[in-house]
Parts: sequence; structure tokens; C-alpha cells
Amino acid sequence: MRIFQILEFNQFNTGSVHQMFQAATGLHERGHDVTVVSRPDRVLQSRVEEAGVAFAALRMRNQFDLGSILALRKLVRERRPDVIHVHKGVAHAVALAATLGQPAGAFVVNRGVSFPLDFFNRGKYRTRRVDRIVTVCRQIKDVIVTTGRLPPEKVEVVYAGTDVALFDSAKWDSRAFRREKQIADDAFLAAQVGVRDWKGWKELIDSASDLAAAHPALHVALIGCRNDAEASDVLAYARDRGMSGRVSAVEYRTDMPNVFAACDVVVDASWAGTGITGTIREAMAMGRPVVATNAGGNGELVSSSDVGWLIPMKDRAALTSALRQIIEDQARAAEIGRKAREHVVRGFSKELRITRLESLYASIIESKRAAGSG
Repeated sequence: MRIFQILEFNQFNTGSVHQMFQAATGLHERGHDVTVVSRPDRVLQSRVEEAGVAFAALRMRNQFDLGSILALRKLVRERRPDVIHVHKGVAHAVALAATLGQPAGAFVVNRGVSFPLDFFNRGKYRTRRVDRIVTVCRQIKDVIVTTGRLPPEKVEVVYAGTDVALFDSAKWDSRAFRREKQIADDAFLAAQVGVRDWKGWKELIDSASDLAAAHPALHVALIGCRNDAEASDVLAYARDRGMSGRVSAVEYRTDMPNVFAACDVVVDASWAGTGITGTIREAMAMGRPVVATNAGGNGELVSSSDVGWLIPMKDRAALTSALRQIIEDQARAAEIGRKAREHVVRGFSKELRITRLESLYASIIESKRAAGSG
């Protein structure tokens, strides 16, 4: 199949770019002719082309960018893709406009956030020109079926995938990140990725402060500070909660397996916007015990107490209790981490995701051909 993967975002500090890149390269490895269409960026273009995938740059400044619509229309006419898979709102709108009158064999839309559809974006999903909407969890499917008034059969759940060969603790030094950040080898390290308010990083510091007196080795790393101001906010909040010197504000990282190898527990205390938290899935693949709120579809990943701790959103007592259990019974936590990796390998791997996307594309094309011949 000739496949376009289209996404306006072009920085590897967002999950959507990682998942688009994974789909593009994984499908290329299966023998498909894949083109990534995104905003100009030397890093993204270099990584895409190094993987043997074609890259086409479009500015996609907004949903009504006529220049990008016309350029994509020309690209579609020249390369005649069998599949167009769009990953965000601007890409979705531009691709719909560009394919007016010359549709692809399959037009697929990704939906990775749990916010409801509204009056302004509902039409882009309801149009018959969109063959399938792919959501990263069942919870998001339920939200958009209800708020978009969509037929359930139009929405497919394809879980985002983790490269379980890369995220394997046996391949990483558990002391490297600690030494880089001057975190003691005997510290009990709890980490969370993301410092936007809705990620719940303040809630993690609050719960850690509840345990600080009884567990003096507890240390928190908050990863993904995008600038000095965010790092300063983290450290100021820690200081106000009596956690000065026990919280590290860490920059955005590209070496998450290295980071997770150093952690004793990985937390996601999000209370909005979540599909399935990718960093929790990755930490589980690394065999680490995890604590996640029941935001979005996290309950589909942390699906039982055998593979992790699932807690209510904004429940300080529940988060504190989960952390206490892990600190005070590390043998049990290690066993749950081992089972967590098995759980991800069975149901949330990169290979499984690529297989499901490949099958979805083929089934749409085949059903259209059958309808046309009939």
C-alpha cells in the first residue's frame, strides 16, 4: 500500500509525533510505501529519511491554509496514496480539503485525547469521507461516539504501542540517570513525566510530602520541564511543601528507557485530557511498578491490581497510600512490575499496533472495492 501519515506537529516532545513516526517506520518495515507529511523540520525529516521513509514538508499553518491544501492536493494527485492517515486537527482539515473530488482508498483519522467533540469539530468526524476514526483507548471511543453522534462501527480502538525491545530494563544501566542528576543510589526514586497542571505533578509532590518524614529516602523527579520557568515553578512548589532538596526538576528527555531504568516507581497523576498515558505504558514495559489515575483510558492499561496501582483522580490519600505500599513492600512491587511488562508485551506492543493498522487499512480498501464492483 501507498500510505500518507500526516501530522502538523513536528517535535519529538509530543506523544503524537512519536506514535506517527512509529506507524510510518513500522509500516515501511512491512514493505509499504510510506510518506510522512508534516511541517518543515530538519530533525524530523532527517529521522524519517534515515528510516527509509519519504518526507514532504507542508506549512499547515491552520485549518484554512490554502497554500498547504493546494500543495497536498498536488502531492495526492502525483503519488496516489491508497491510505491517508491524519493525526491532528489541522492535518485532518487540510487533508479533507485537499482530497475533495479525489479521495484515497482509505481516509483514517486518529483521536488520542479524551476531550469531547463539539459543534466546531464534529462535522470533520461525521463526514462520509472519513472511513474510520482510530482511538487509542475505548474510553475515547465512547466519548466521541456520544458527543459526535457517530455510529460505533466507524470508530476503531487501536492501542498505542511500545517498542518492548527498546524498553527492556536488562539493556540499561539503572545508575546512569541518578549519577547524572546527583540522586543517591539508595534514594527511593518516584518519577513523573509532564509538568502541565493537568498532569497532576503538584499532587505527586503533595503525596510525597505526606510520606517524607517516615521515608527520608524518598525523592521525586518531575521530567519534561520545557524551560527554566517551568523548572523554577516545580522547585518553588516543592520548597513550599517542605520538599526542598528532595525534588528534581528535569528537562525534556529523549532517553526515557535510561530514565525509567533508574526509577523505583513511575507515576501519572493526570486529571484531564489523557488517552492512555504513554510513559506509564513504557515504564510498565521496563518492569517498573506504576501508579496511574483513572483518567481517560488508563484503566484499560492498568487493568488489574496485578499490573499496577489505579487510583481516582485528585485523590491525595489514594496516591499517598499507593506510594507507601510500594515503598514498604518492594518485593511485591517488583513482582507487579514483572507482570506489568508481560501485560504490555501481550497487548500494547509496537508490533501489535502496526499489525492492527495494516489490517484496518486493508479491510477498508477491500470493502470499498467490493462495494464498487457490486
